[in-house]
Amino acid sequence: MRPLVVVGDALLDVDVDGVSDRLCPDAPVPVVDLVREWRRPGGAGLAALLAARSTAEVVLIAPMGDDQAGHALAGLLEREVGLVRMPLRGTTVTKTRVRAAGQSLVRLDSGDGEAETAPLTGEVRDTLRSAGAILVADYGRGITGHPELRRLLGGLAGEIPVVWDPHPRGAVPVDGIRLATPNLAEAEQFTGTRADAGELAELMRAAWDAGAVSVTTGSQGAVLTEDGHLTVFRPPPGIVAKDTCGAGDRFASAATAALLAGATTAEAVAAGVDTAARFVATGGAATLSTVDSAPVRDSLPAGTSAFDVAARTRARGGRLVATGGCFDLLHPGHASLLRQARALGDALVVCLNSDESVRGLKGPGRPIVAARDRARLLTELGSVDAVAVFDEPDPAALLDRLRPDVWVKGGDYADTELPESAVVHRHGGEIVLIPTIRGYSTSRLVAAAEGA
Repeated sequence: MRPLVVVGDALLDVDVDGVSDRLCPDAPVPVVDLVREWRRPGGAGLAALLAARSTAEVVLIAPMGDDQAGHALAGLLEREVGLVRMPLRGTTVTKTRVRAAGQSLVRLDSGDGEAETAPLTGEVRDTLRSAGAILVADYGRGITGHPELRRLLGGLAGEIPVVWDPHPRGAVPVDGIRLATPNLAEAEQFTGTRADAGELAELMRAAWDAGAVSVTTGSQGAVLTEDGHLTVFRPPPGIVAKDTCGAGDRFASAATAALLAGATTAEAVAAGVDTAARFVATGGAATLSTVDSAPVRDSLPAGTSAFDVAARTRARGGRLVATGGCFDLLHPGHASLLRQARALGDALVVCLNSDESVRGLKGPGRPIVAARDRARLLTELGSVDAVAVFDEPDPAALLDRLRPDVWVKGGDYADTELPESAVVHRHGGEIVLIPTIRGYSTSRLVAAAEGA
């Protein structure tokens, strides 16, 4: 399959978490004691990372700055997607949210970067021409106004699916795109009118000469207009958003990936609505963050038990996250799950199946790595604060002692009744399913090694 190419303005998003229990003496504003800082790609960078959850090969084309924030952004992106740089005029745009107790208090924006209009490099042109589908993630920093880029996108729109996620400060989509994906507030700005989502979608479809326009409406889903037909797509029932940051990028990236795989436009929008709803229910964009500092862990001596971590986290008013599994042969899928799990709280404990437990689940040939060494490898990861080993087939008894606020499992358990659900809920905890990275599993790695 040909790659999914994302074109757009990449930003650096920073979440600064802290504790606030008093007001400033000279003004009625909260004082925040900073605890840690998380970083992740934003804008088109976030869209590219999210697209990589839905398809195998993703390449991002974006202006990149030669400054500290730009270097940090590139480092975060290159871990998971291909990166083709364009020149940036000015400094990397950084958006910093200051949060306490999970609540955003203020956002601080810095950087003035804009896309240069210099001629496209051969690498940019070749990457676009190699695409099986293109997502234009416009964040109003000038890239969609690039004349040569617009000509190239306009030509490709007649050959492959082009999805355009527009921005009120950006250029209008080129003619002939397969799908445009504004949200309701953006649709009102584009049309200069207030109306229902269906009417707004049709106004934009006609004005932009687009094959279809889907207006996203938050928790209500999305409205699609195509070929004179209006269709409403609702998210799955019972899903509650924990953090809606990144929902639009998840919708657009999932829809583009579906089109790449051969879906109709309606099928792609349905996939986008479902995927975005599950994404915000599992923590939103924060689950893609990388921590720069973790004082809870740093303050604990080496060898501190999982129960000490749990007690100290609760004493600080923090949020304890736990996940579990065999973790036999660590691979990128494990690393991604653990990183996302850690982003959901203040400390992460891994409940690890003992050797006897693994043999009972996987058979006499497993584990490959003994529990003591598996635990040692896990605790070397920056995302893991402690490991607790259990002998039973499931970790319910261990969780009864740990009492985590969040229990995390991979998305492959979505249709499975977890035996530990009752104990987690009994202690007031919640269960979060995190999408897994395609193509990685210990069993598959073992089978490949045996066949080599």
